[in-house]
Amino acid sequence: MTTPRLEELADRLLKAATAAGAGAADALVVDGASLSIDIRAGKLEQAERSEGIEIGLRVLVGGRQACVSASDISDRTITTLAERAVAMAREAPEDPYAGLADADLIARDWDLADYDLADPAPEPGAAALERDARAAEAAAMAGGDITQVEASAGYSRRRMHLAATNGFSGGYERTSRSVSAVAFTGQGTGMERDWAGESRIYQSDLPSADEVGALAAERALSRRGAVKPVTGSFPVLFDERIASSLIGHLLSAVNGQSVARGSSWLRDALGQQVLPAGLSVIEDPHRPRIGGSRPFDGEGLPTRGRAIVEAGVLTGWTLDLATGRKLGMASTANASRGTTAPPTPSNANIDLTPGTANRADLIRDMGTGLLVTSLIGSTINPTTGDYSRGASGFWVQDGVISHPVNECTIAGNLRDMLMRIIPANDARAHLSVRVPSLLVEGMTLAGA
Repeated sequence: MTTPRLEELADRLLKAATAAGAGAADALVVDGASLSIDIRAGKLEQAERSEGIEIGLRVLVGGRQACVSASDISDRTITTLAERAVAMAREAPEDPYAGLADADLIARDWDLADYDLADPAPEPGAAALERDARAAEAAAMAGGDITQVEASAGYSRRRMHLAATNGFSGGYERTSRSVSAVAFTGQGTGMERDWAGESRIYQSDLPSADEVGALAAERALSRRGAVKPVTGSFPVLFDERIASSLIGHLLSAVNGQSVARGSSWLRDALGQQVLPAGLSVIEDPHRPRIGGSRPFDGEGLPTRGRAIVEAGVLTGWTLDLATGRKLGMASTANASRGTTAPPTPSNANIDLTPGTANRADLIRDMGTGLLVTSLIGSTINPTTGDYSRGASGFWVQDGVISHPVNECTIAGNLRDMLMRIIPANDARAHLSVRVPSLLVEGMTLAGA
């Protein structure tokens, strides 16, 4: 639960803004602590702890706005901050779309127990995190021909409180515990690497560090002897680890900022089919114990579930208040913000309809093509949807994985690619973005 101290700080910021001449204002206070341990080549490479408080203030003067932030919470700093913000706003260009939510639209009633975003267990110490990192390293090194391992473990706890002069006031706490490992095999130009990592809100939900390290080693060893694939047009199977990037490109294209600027490759697609008819993209910000869940957005509006794509048809944009006003629509309660800038629209907790087949079935059915497990670099044209990315993974020959491949490029157009996706059923339940492996027919592959 957010402590009264954060709520009090937000209230002090709002009072200072009003006293300085702001017509309206909102304030964000964030108090956090994080601890991370990094192990490399058997040695402790870094032990880092950070903690502190940040305050952010957005003021509106007529149709103009400005944002300021600080890490000092003294009365003098808060007063100076508010005065500076109002002076900046008076010099800022006029923005007819900036403004707070109407008071009758703000979130007023929620139960944080429904979201379960903070682990009540005590914060782990540096020694506990180092044990996790060393266990992941040891498990990876035990995998065979592994030459080096970089392992990390971390913990964070973050509390926030948002308040505004329209009457909104609310906050929550969020925790995270993680462990990861990168394993290397081979030497020089023959070196290959891969990784594994896990993160959970509750420490008790986190898989063991041994499992993480062993998986990193298994993945790295499977990449030994990688070669360039042939060039041509082939089906490409995006592994579950990276398949969410394809849906991420769709979400970027339906983001209100891109649509309002006219720079989205889906800017004219509202009400049109953008995915196969059996697939939907659902946003649910209320899933318990999931990192993207929240009861209200960055402008104090109550969050809600919605279908962004329903049965293949694009049903709406992702909007905050400003982009909604630009487009003549209501906000979808998707505002996200930090202490240093105004709200912007963003998504969380996304689900793509899963398929009925598992990944092995899709590998069998694809015949000959590429299984991609890693993407490198990116050339995405946001206006046309033209897609080109470096890739590595495994060659599939006659429905069977044949050998590892690297140093190739896959290309296509996102509008066409997304209309041809075939999903597996292997999305991991604990992720905020749950997208299974995706098969895309007829992509251009540039290799040897």
